[in-house]
Amino acid sequence: MLAIVGIALLIYVVVRLASKTSNRNEAAPEPKHANASGAKQILEERFARGELTAEQYREQLRVLDESQ
Repeated sequence: MLAIVGIALLIYVVVRLASKTSNRNEAAPEPKHANASGAKQILEERFARGELTAEQYREQLRVLDESQ
């Protein structure tokens, strides 16, 4: 009797884990504009920190705008 309960519990756990994994894979991807917005924010931060020149900033901003 204990073996049957153990097997049933094991099956239950495996099914629950499988359903959680499949739910993560079915999540809707972020819209393309949301990714571009995040990229622009990072670009602005890098420019503000002085990691990019004005020319580099403008060029990368142009590339981001073209990819939308």
